[in-house]
Amino acid sequence: MDIIGREAEIKRLNRVMEEKDAQLVVVYGRRRAGKTYLINEYVGNSFTFKFTGAFNSTKREQLNNFQMEIERTSNIKKSMLKNWSEAFFVLRDYLEKLDDKEKQIVFFDEMPWMDTRSSGFLKAFEWFWNSWGSSRKNLVFIVCVSATSWLVEKFDRNKGGLFNRRTCRLYLQPFNLHDTEAFLASRNINWSRYDITQCYMIMGGIPYYLKLLDRESSLNENIDAIFFKKRGELWDEFYQLFMTLFSNNEAYIRIVEALSKKRSGLTWTDISQVVKMPANGVLTRMLNDLIGSGFVRANDEFGYKNKEKTYQLSDYFTMFYFRFMKEYAGKDEHFWSNTNDNLSRRVWSGLTYEQVCKDHVSQIKQKLGISGVMTEISSWSQKGQGDEKGAQIDLLIDR
Repeated sequence: MDIIGREAEIKRLNRVMEEKDAQLVVVYGRRRAGKTYLINEYVGNSFTFKFTGAFNSTKREQLNNFQMEIERTSNIKKSMLKNWSEAFFVLRDYLEKLDDKEKQIVFFDEMPWMDTRSSGFLKAFEWFWNSWGSSRKNLVFIVCVSATSWLVEKFDRNKGGLFNRRTCRLYLQPFNLHDTEAFLASRNINWSRYDITQCYMIMGGIPYYLKLLDRESSLNENIDAIFFKKRGELWDEFYQLFMTLFSNNEAYIRIVEALSKKRSGLTWTDISQVVKMPANGVLTRMLNDLIGSGFVRANDEFGYKNKEKTYQLSDYFTMFYFRFMKEYAGKDEHFWSNTNDNLSRRVWSGLTYEQVCKDHVSQIKQKLGISGVMTEISSWSQKGQGDEKGAQIDLLIDR
């Protein structure tokens, strides 16, 4: 396996493969974080059947793709599939003809894209799993999901046949700084740790973005080419992200844009007022979707167990987009190099480094020698009164 980091995830997948019962594994996390790559590298050439959903495609198109894939895998021609129930029956028929003493690994990537409106996909999958799949002791069915909102609604809150059916839920986080350094080194990019941290504050630990870096160019040259050059590699990445993750993507974009303007974060009530959305369960669900998809974090206020949480934009690429790309991308293809000592950039660097610290609390605790001590992580603030200035602590580790 050619995998950087992911030791905990690989250990969990090893346990899945050792189980003697049927396994329904859900792998989820931020889009571009490497979910598909992890499964492909881990399983290698041992897939029994693999199928990937197509974004914004009709039921007919998805079924045609499925039929071509099952025919290619089984070497048996099938009559045209009319619906997803037939598709899963064909899959069942194919699997039953194989050796039931061998592990059978089925992989459905981007399952939410298959579950189009009125497609009947989820009911057909429920039937397949409950009537047959769950009793196959040698079956490992792996599902990859980027749209966490779909996962919560269709699996976690499912009142029907999928309730409590998954046997493993694996959240794949972006790389931390250590794994980012190792990933870059594997691609012969041997930058200083200062440059690696600067790169992390722009791209986060997203493998897809890190793969775009050119080892022959400096960090500044890479950022200019990827983000600010007209029609660069990540020219339209922001809208592609939100369009593929959320059906009501404009409302989600309004929320993250509001959070980008208040780096210390906003409360649920504040967000409702700023984006002019009703303070109800819909807003709560959208915020939870953004948290689950890796774009937002919720911070507790120190000393106030029941106080409103503060929501803060936490995705590095999204923060970078609103701070620099939205206004400057395509206008000056050397923007990043030309603003090397710009005041605005220095302010951004300081504020974003705070986010890096929040994402590496376990490493900070280990360095402080308190990794084995129970702690609570929160923030603290005090508004000024009269002539007194206020104060704020962004990261407070309470032992």
